[in-house]
Amino acid sequence: MKKRSTLLALATVTVMAATTALLPSAQATGSHAKPGHGGRPGSGGTLDLTLLGRYESGKYDEGGAEITAYDSRTRRVFTINAQAGTVDILDIRNPAEPRKTGQLATPGANSVAVHDGLVAVAQQATAKTDRGTVSFFRASDGRKLKEVRVGALPDMVTFTPEGDRVVVANEGEPDSYCPPGGAEPAGMDPVGSVSVIDLDRGRGDLRRATARTAGFGEWDGKKEELTKDGVLIYGPDASVGQDIEPEYVAVSEDGRTAWVTLQENNALALVDLRRAEVEKIVPLGEKDHSKPGNGLDASDKDGGVNIRTWPVKGLYKPDAIHAFTARGGEYTVSANEGDARDWACFSEEVRVKDVVLNPQAFPDAAALQKDGALGRLNITSTSPVDSQGRVTELNSLGGRSISVRDENGRLVWDSGDDLEQLTAKAFPENFNTDHAVNAPDSRSDNKGPEPEGITTGTVRGTTYAFVGLERPGGIAAYDLSDPHRPKAAGYVNSRDFAGDPKAGTAGDLGPEGVLFVAAKDSPTGDALLVVGNEVSGTTAIYRVGNA
Repeated sequence: MKKRSTLLALATVTVMAATTALLPSAQATGSHAKPGHGGRPGSGGTLDLTLLGRYESGKYDEGGAEITAYDSRTRRVFTINAQAGTVDILDIRNPAEPRKTGQLATPGANSVAVHDGLVAVAQQATAKTDRGTVSFFRASDGRKLKEVRVGALPDMVTFTPEGDRVVVANEGEPDSYCPPGGAEPAGMDPVGSVSVIDLDRGRGDLRRATARTAGFGEWDGKKEELTKDGVLIYGPDASVGQDIEPEYVAVSEDGRTAWVTLQENNALALVDLRRAEVEKIVPLGEKDHSKPGNGLDASDKDGGVNIRTWPVKGLYKPDAIHAFTARGGEYTVSANEGDARDWACFSEEVRVKDVVLNPQAFPDAAALQKDGALGRLNITSTSPVDSQGRVTELNSLGGRSISVRDENGRLVWDSGDDLEQLTAKAFPENFNTDHAVNAPDSRSDNKGPEPEGITTGTVRGTTYAFVGLERPGGIAAYDLSDPHRPKAAGYVNSRDFAGDPKAGTAGDLGPEGVLFVAAKDSPTGDALLVVGNEVSGTTAIYRVGNA
């Protein structure tokens, strides 16, 4: 299919706003709070999110647009095109009509970042268990300047605020968990790590760019201690270093500390970037879905919207994370997507109806295990069990929320069931649908809306979080002025549920990378969001302003 760019009118696409960050818990099917209006312009409150334009790669459900980065000097967006093995270069001087002007040859590209005219691209090796690379390019002409070897499966790359270092999350996931001598080929499970690349920006040629590795080998003898604290270490026959899988990186304002999500491990690593050492591994704990305000729709067979409390403990398992400052403190905000290991010889997801429940913990087990209740809900097979193998606690995957944590990783706020309530109000007929097909309620049993990408940005003095909802689509905004009590500030969804996803008429599907462009760096003078949509293969651009 020929790649094309689409011109769109300056019309606001499906936008909703709410005045409270936590909508009341739904105790009955389909209940939700009524959306309100925000505050005065310049004082936080509701945002106006307006779709300006999109670039279409023409690649449906093939990763035609994933992570995005922006260079303010050239007014160019750099978008990962995993299907083509390139970084597409888009001219957005007119955001209503983004135009592809070139591409970087980057086979195996997973992530891209830009700082002061320098582009960094994380690329996995042909065999993902081998060490990958970070390639550096000049934003102005696409010239390749340097290539640095890093760890296995570099999945995310970012610059420190001053641009003197690049930080890379090397996920190091296995290709299988099959043991040697079995019917299947023996699997490889490389160690996870964080690479810190020191840049000599003053020389201009990056000849002194070198990588140091912050690894997790020193915890290999502390598996029992980590698991007791709540860090999940469960890959078959894996050491701690092999089991830990760094996913995403947020960097402190002074560039000295990185917070790295360890998604599969439900943990956060704190990394000293000056020494390139992992200082601490912090377990993220569980979310109690039995508490008011923490409900969820747990079944795809319950007839539609049914957000309510259940005796379930959700594992946050965040994907993206971003750092921000507020009221003199430093915080992170994360998108609690959830993820499960599903490899040859080991797959952890199991439905509640297929396990045996401890009768003391679940005296109403028969009722709970019906399809219209919790029976269809996917949980992890690592959920706690008693001496007879009966499940004593139901651990679902993902928080279906965003969370704010302090600089030490302690939880200070979570959005509860707000995201499901918000999308139920916006699209009751397409609630918890999938991103590749219009299938209402089909994701309720499996992570719900799946918040994945997240970023922060400041609009007229107020800092906001912007989170992409991978399955139903759209971006939700939160006012972070008070990190202990963020407020919902808007929602935009440029998906057309009347369209055909495979035919390319359904708009933007599967937001993955969410990028904020400050007004001072924008070609229009307005703050922008640039979103890579993995399923539709589109890069969408939104104007961000006060309502």
